[in-house]
Amino acid sequence: MDKLVIQGGKPLHGKVPISGAKNSALVLLAGALLAPGESVITNVPNLADVGVISEVLARIGVRVMMDLTTHTIRVDATDLTDTPPPYDLVTKMRASFFVLGPILARLGYARIPLPGGCSIGSRPVDLHLKGLRSLGAKVIIEHGYVEAQADKLIGGPVYLDYPSVGATETIMMAACLAEGTTVIDNCAQEPEIVDLAEMLIKMGARIVGAGTQTITVEGVSQLHGTVHDCIPDRIEAGTFMVAAAVTRSRLTLTKVRADHMQAVISKLQEAGVGICVEPNGDITVDGTGEFHPIDLRTQPFPGFPTDLQSQFMTLLALVPGTSMVTETVFENRFMHVDELQRMGANIKTEGNCAVIQGVEALTGAPVKATDLRAGAAMILAGLAARGETTIGSIHHIDRGYEDIVGKLSAVGAQISRAQRKEVLV
Repeated sequence: MDKLVIQGGKPLHGKVPISGAKNSALVLLAGALLAPGESVITNVPNLADVGVISEVLARIGVRVMMDLTTHTIRVDATDLTDTPPPYDLVTKMRASFFVLGPILARLGYARIPLPGGCSIGSRPVDLHLKGLRSLGAKVIIEHGYVEAQADKLIGGPVYLDYPSVGATETIMMAACLAEGTTVIDNCAQEPEIVDLAEMLIKMGARIVGAGTQTITVEGVSQLHGTVHDCIPDRIEAGTFMVAAAVTRSRLTLTKVRADHMQAVISKLQEAGVGICVEPNGDITVDGTGEFHPIDLRTQPFPGFPTDLQSQFMTLLALVPGTSMVTETVFENRFMHVDELQRMGANIKTEGNCAVIQGVEALTGAPVKATDLRAGAAMILAGLAARGETTIGSIHHIDRGYEDIVGKLSAVGAQISRAQRKEVLV
């Protein structure tokens, strides 16, 4: 029932530390299931989704010790079981489905509820299941569950019809304990996949090609625990870069990887935002210059990330001239448009294209977070708008942004979290 309240028009200044990557941390925790013994994952963000996946692991016999003051999680999967995790937990978050491949590879059997998550479009698990079948698993779907069985997974060629991040990760994890060699073609190339591969290699896996279109995994009989540091969250970093732009401010991001953000940096520079990668790796963003309209097309990495499309649309709503955004990854990712229009944005959509005519200013209004990244876009709009903006349904935001109120307040934003009071009649 909480909401965010923002008084817009405040300039930002200072440094913002970027947290560990949500999309990496979740699959790293699942990957730890592949080995008996303890693995330690550091730089884990304190997020609602991390709490959900940790509870999923605990329900299947895994010992999970969380110390989120130090952003460290210890995972001991020695006593992993094939007990299906609770339906209500897995349907809260799509990433819970990542446990399927490791459980199948370790135990030879897995039964997992079909996943849930943000309603941003169709995200079928058919590529995950196709890959597991290619490794010799028998897979059926019934009564809302996926059931997979294989006395022994056998390596072989796997071709992905689409470079799905989740499918690439699921197949790569399962192949680590398969007999023989697995070659995955048309892989996703996201940094989170490289991060997972690096952790698995530390655990004893034999993987080459992560970050390219072809990954080769030579199966081994057993993995062991390890210690691994999660990469920085490139989507959180991109969100704060846009925050500097929409508030016409200067911000420096610390604990960030510029090499993961080339498409984002390029598009911000094209729009007239100043970007300086410091010698120590920090990124300074200068949003005080003259902005220009741009055309933007979302694509799998190394293209522009769909997870930053809504945030960039907020910026383009304030850029003089006409910009265009084309969404090619998810078919239902323009739900934030109605909310931006409430604040005075001039946006027209047709199919997977949005045409944005820049306006002089946005005005504060009551809006809602229709999904995780749309919620971030509403925060950015509220920071830039004249007057007060209130944002509801912020449980979506809690899934992906660690202490965003604290981080923004520390650099000058007037933002607070308020509980909505119930009125008794």
